[in-house]
Amino acid sequence: MGKKLKSYVFPRYQGEEWTGTKLPTVSENWLVGRSRSVSKDRYHREEYSSELKKVIGQEDWKWPKRPLFFISDIHGDADAFIASLVASGVIKKTGARDKDFQVTKGFRKAKILIGGDCFDKGPSTLRLLRVIKILLRKHADVLILAGNHDVRMMLGIRSIDMEADPRTDHFFIRMGRKMVPFLKEISEQYLQGKEALRDIPSARECRRILYPPKSWFRDFPLHAVWNMPDATIDKEVKKLNDKIRQFDEDCERADLSIRMVYAAAQKWNELFLQPKGEFAWFYQHMSLCYRKGSLIFLHAGIDDRIAGILNHSDWKQLNENFRNLMFGNPYEFYYGPFANIMRTKYRDVDMPLTRNGVKKIHQQGIRVVVHGHRNLLHGQRLMLRKGLLNVECDTTLDRNSRKKEGLEGVGAAVTVIHPNGYILGISNDYSFIKLFDPKHIVRQIRTVKIKGS
Repeated sequence: MGKKLKSYVFPRYQGEEWTGTKLPTVSENWLVGRSRSVSKDRYHREEYSSELKKVIGQEDWKWPKRPLFFISDIHGDADAFIASLVASGVIKKTGARDKDFQVTKGFRKAKILIGGDCFDKGPSTLRLLRVIKILLRKHADVLILAGNHDVRMMLGIRSIDMEADPRTDHFFIRMGRKMVPFLKEISEQYLQGKEALRDIPSARECRRILYPPKSWFRDFPLHAVWNMPDATIDKEVKKLNDKIRQFDEDCERADLSIRMVYAAAQKWNELFLQPKGEFAWFYQHMSLCYRKGSLIFLHAGIDDRIAGILNHSDWKQLNENFRNLMFGNPYEFYYGPFANIMRTKYRDVDMPLTRNGVKKIHQQGIRVVVHGHRNLLHGQRLMLRKGLLNVECDTTLDRNSRKKEGLEGVGAAVTVIHPNGYILGISNDYSFIKLFDPKHIVRQIRTVKIKGS
């Protein structure tokens, strides 16, 4: 008698008509060599099937005991987040308002991982955060991972009230144009009326506080030489000149005076960083990474230095170090390996990941990295990097990025890690639910070899 085939469980979409999306209902095997589903990096010289077999390995992977739903790079688009929750099956949308949804039976059994970059780009970061808060009030198990946009905003705002230091004086302006829409939101919702700028310093003083002094361009390279190569320092200095120009232009377009910028930054500090602030919960819920079984979840990627730390401690230690550095030494954090987890795109300028680093990661039982940050146009993608399997989940959700990339309508996507040992990639920008079952792939490879032998 043949072995019973595994039955796959796909989310049931409830209230899809309220989201403005059309989600896929038919699945296809994820690893079938389709360019929109799977890709290899340029370093692979071995036959693809042989490489993949090594990655999957001979031992069974360890899977979570309950479903994990990974939604990443929402970038201030509440509608995309709600549509992605519908795609996961954890909510039933019942009306047009943000609060019009019911939780489903699977809601309390699941963990929702927000993969970073809640801020910027989209129509309303504050509205998105309020939707996340509704989930928390309904006792959802939600973990927010640190994204480069989220953390850079916090570091930029914190630097305003820090003592003068060439290593951090540029942090606010370094955020550049990306922070302007968020500051505009703050000003519109919290700083209207004649008294809004009553206690705010003069425009000249505000500019002195917010912008790095001219001496920064001389002093920063002297301090950074101990941490950064010359080429990176030169790039950082050149970039700041461009950031200053862009920031001034964008503030003028947004009708934000420098005094209003300063007032909005101070209000942001109150809302997000003070213990009783309306959004203080956001950073309180934030972690750098999360591991379950053979999978590790983070915003961008891993390099050799992080692989070494994982090999000698564990992911919980990474989170502890992250919080200590982020709130203690922002310079060492931002230009060190921990920030690379939030921003690497495996470019030449990024800290390297080599096969030696991947070996250390594998020694700890980690087989898969699930992350966002690299925006895609056809749903999620699987990527082999030096023998490490990456599940890339930034599907270009926010409407402003979608318009720029030629994508229509509201974005919706969720990556499902199922306890039965498979991964689903669901996106309204791809016609099929992508199904990755490592055991099935191994059987496929063996069958092909038997037929070809």
